[in-house]
Amino acid sequence: MTMEVESRREVSGEDDLARQELVVNVGPSHPSTHGVCRVIVHVDGEVVTKAEPVIGYLHRGIEKMCENRTYLQVVPLTDRLDYVGSMYANWAYCRAVERLASIRVPERAEYLRVIVCEMQRIASHMMALGSSAADTGAASMFIYAFDERERIVELFEELCGARLTYNYVRPGGVSFDAPEGWTDRLKDFTNNHRTALSEMDRLFFGNVIARGRMKGIGVLSAEDAVSWGASGPVARGSGVNWDLRKHDSYSVYPRFDFDVPTGSNGDAYDRGRCRLFECYESCRIIEQAAAQMPEGPVKTDGLSRLISPRPGDAYDHIESARGSLGVYVVSEGGPRPYRVKFRSPAFCNLALLPMLAEGHTLSDLVVVLGSLDPVFGEVDR
Repeated sequence: MTMEVESRREVSGEDDLARQELVVNVGPSHPSTHGVCRVIVHVDGEVVTKAEPVIGYLHRGIEKMCENRTYLQVVPLTDRLDYVGSMYANWAYCRAVERLASIRVPERAEYLRVIVCEMQRIASHMMALGSSAADTGAASMFIYAFDERERIVELFEELCGARLTYNYVRPGGVSFDAPEGWTDRLKDFTNNHRTALSEMDRLFFGNVIARGRMKGIGVLSAEDAVSWGASGPVARGSGVNWDLRKHDSYSVYPRFDFDVPTGSNGDAYDRGRCRLFECYESCRIIEQAAAQMPEGPVKTDGLSRLISPRPGDAYDHIESARGSLGVYVVSEGGPRPYRVKFRSPAFCNLALLPMLAEGHTLSDLVVVLGSLDPVFGEVDR
């Protein structure tokens, strides 16, 4: 071996070992890669020359399974897609079914859907911010964020009895009305959450170490964000002012006053801070929705459990915590969908990783991956 190395040095006239490329497997291990993600990383020293995400470790064939379930039985399957944002997948699927079957949703149910999905946005962003902070060594921020997430999970448990996979939003409405006093406890949460957000902003985003680890890392231009189909905080962190709640509004969102936070640098820092400021806006929406919510039923009366839409197809999309979540449903007129397809924002955003990680160090790769906030139940399906 020594003779071969010396021979190569004589031919090339330089030390090949000093610039030898090394291939490293990162993952698939949870939670260090934000889910069961494997990244094949080529490094020159500590600098990433190529990063190749390998997905499929959580593939369960959910889209195919939908073809063998009734429309109502599909709802629990959607919980298993974005499992830290289950309410969103419930709602996106139900909106597509309601569009296909011309189902009218009671007004109170629409308000409850908005409230629980904005709560889910906060819970998801707390998961994203806490785990991304831990990637930089900020364990305190992880604890702060998960404490806030726990408060939302407790409210969800009061509402529907579940803490992770809720099966709450159903075609034609929601499964349960809010219990007595629940909206008062929700208002207490939003008041306290604003204070917690300010503390987290100072603790983490105001910290010189976090700024050094995140600023200028994984810079994504607005043009590339649009070209690659990025959405959510990943695109808005690059200055792309696009939010389906505002720009392709649905449900009762037009009745609420809220802003769309955007960044300017398109780096990991801006993407994380966008998530933080979106939590402020979610608090505003929740409070307005709770104040405006009328009395009335939360389910469509007389809706059969065996929903059989007319033959045809329908597509609907909503703004999830990760971006534009779309659902395409095809009906042949029977009680089961012929085809169901999910448009995953996490999948589209993850495709940016090879471009964003190149030229950074291996430790920066983890920061870039966390800033994309992928959930692999939704990526792999």
